[in-house]
Amino acid sequence: MDTRKVKLIVLSDFLCPWCYVGYRELQTAISQCATLPITFELEYRPFILHPGLTDEGIDKHEYLMRKFGKAKTDCIMQMAKTRGEAAGINFSFSGIVSQSTRAHRLVMKAMAVGGSSAQQALLRLIFKAYMEEEQDIADIDNLSEMAECAGVMSKKEAAEFLKGVECLAEVEQQVTEARAKGVTGVPFTIIDGKWAVSGGQTADVFVKIFKKLAQTPDSSPSHSEAPIAVPTAA
Repeated sequence: MDTRKVKLIVLSDFLCPWCYVGYRELQTAISQCATLPITFELEYRPFILHPGLTDEGIDKHEYLMRKFGKAKTDCIMQMAKTRGEAAGINFSFSGIVSQSTRAHRLVMKAMAVGGSSAQQALLRLIFKAYMEEEQDIADIDNLSEMAECAGVMSKKEAAEFLKGVECLAEVEQQVTEARAKGVTGVPFTIIDGKWAVSGGQTADVFVKIFKKLAQTPDSSPSHSEAPIAVPTAA
């Protein structure tokens, strides 16, 4: 059987705990499909969940309380921590929250410079820094160190990039296009430009879809195999 290449486009925001869960679950699913006649082309694209935020950080917990109220915030935190533990994530809801645009710009640049592998390496560091280590991911110094650690570029090069506007228009355009196509929440995974899986699904959900796709080049997952799976345009 010929090997099928599957294009995965994941719309994601670093400020969303479910996006971090979804990232981990998708990585697990891809690893579990290593023996299938299927390869993956993976690209992460930006989404801005909280457009009212700026690069000036504010207390994360206070922001959540103000936006959602105590009861909903407590529920979000507990649900995220439970799912996070299962995925090997130690969520922290302390620290600073700020706009994620700079991080998205850097991740887009990583894709252009080093392809999917460079993008994945940087994604992993940024998610962990924000969700587990309470780092401010709008801080240029923090992001520059992560870019160097991921092998994307030197700290100096990353700082110069972040102080400019390169990739800003592209990030804004992709976010606008996603909203115009009806995307209101993330993570949102587009499979081969035909099917979309919404939310932080488990690895098992993705594995079932990938196994179906591997069976024949023309197969598509059924609605029962792809939660909230709807035709879409990438």
